[in-house]
Amino acid sequence: MESQYTSEYTSEYTSMEEVLGLDRRQFLQGLGACSVVAGGLVLGVPPRYADGQEKKKGKAARPRPKIETNIDEFMKVPRAKCAIPGPFPGTVVKVIDPASLQEGKFDSAVVADMVERGITRLTGKNMKDSFALLLKPDDVVGLKVNPVGAPLINTRLEVTEAVVRWLIDSGLPKENIIIWDRFDVSLEKAGYTKNNFPGIRIEALQGFVTDEKGRHASESRFDREAYYFAKGVLGTTGNEKRDSTYLKQHVFNKEYSYFGKLVTKKLTKIINLPAFKNTGNGVSMATKNLAYAALCNVGRLHRPLFFRVCTEVLAAPWIRDKLVLNILDGLRAQYDGGPGKNAQFVYDNHSLYFATDPFALDMVGHRELLAKRKKMKVKVSENPRYTSYLHAGEKLGLGIADPDRITLVEVTA
Repeated sequence: MESQYTSEYTSEYTSMEEVLGLDRRQFLQGLGACSVVAGGLVLGVPPRYADGQEKKKGKAARPRPKIETNIDEFMKVPRAKCAIPGPFPGTVVKVIDPASLQEGKFDSAVVADMVERGITRLTGKNMKDSFALLLKPDDVVGLKVNPVGAPLINTRLEVTEAVVRWLIDSGLPKENIIIWDRFDVSLEKAGYTKNNFPGIRIEALQGFVTDEKGRHASESRFDREAYYFAKGVLGTTGNEKRDSTYLKQHVFNKEYSYFGKLVTKKLTKIINLPAFKNTGNGVSMATKNLAYAALCNVGRLHRPLFFRVCTEVLAAPWIRDKLVLNILDGLRAQYDGGPGKNAQFVYDNHSLYFATDPFALDMVGHRELLAKRKKMKVKVSENPRYTSYLHAGEKLGLGIADPDRITLVEVTA
């Protein structure tokens, strides 16, 4: 059955420059040298030196001092019984079905079948028993989608709809399901609307409205008692114009990135629905889908901390203790030019990946992405910095990153 969504959200993704009413040059100047624009979203400088080293012309790399964060405070909080890596650490199920995507058209019935096969193979139980293993009927479940790069490379609505159907059929009330991301405009442009998901709540952590004093209308959506701290890493330059532009996207600046109240106070469980894409030689998949979207003031973190954020934010109890399932949308994938859309690097992958362990899932995704980049003769770096954050997660007990300890199960049509 051809997807009902095929013709409903084919408009181009609206960039953040357009939202803020700036042309590209003005936008970049306003953000300053610490940020770039990729695929329509504002990002920090790509993590070429994500291991804390930086090259200079004619000089060897020099280690930077380690930046102080509040990761230790996160780890002091006792873990919930369902905390990651969940009941299946180190296990990833990959479901492959060429019928899911043919000639640019997605088959929603095939995708729904893939979701069922993936969940049941991962848990060893039927769909209702799988629900009971991971969730409760009174949970408030957040489906964290990745709308960046729509309509080309993002979490497909067909995948999200299949997950919604599983939850409802298992007894979860519609009003207890929230599809969410950080930005309201991103969700809308990707087709995550009430028309496409009637009865399901669609929520963003923020919009882009500020008052005449520069205060952000979304300030109240963030929990000032739940934050990721990075000492000396500021989202401010001292330039009033640049800081004003920064605050339109990031709500707050300085050393604290606050978690959204949606994450800390509303949701009791999270199902993570990332897309299969790259960010430089690294991946923008399971861990990053939550790490850079569950809180504000993240532009400051890209250059000095980049992948480390993907480990440490997931260690926070508001993520660690609520994340019960990850389904990586690899029906269509992108091996370069990410995390925004870049058509020349997109290919049909016909795959969905399932795991309770986001670190194992990202390691599988990284290895597949690396192989694809080599096959397509794209410049590849196998520097350990691109996976060290995953191994850091393993050391913290958040998942399995050692490929020798990961079990990849392939299910084909």
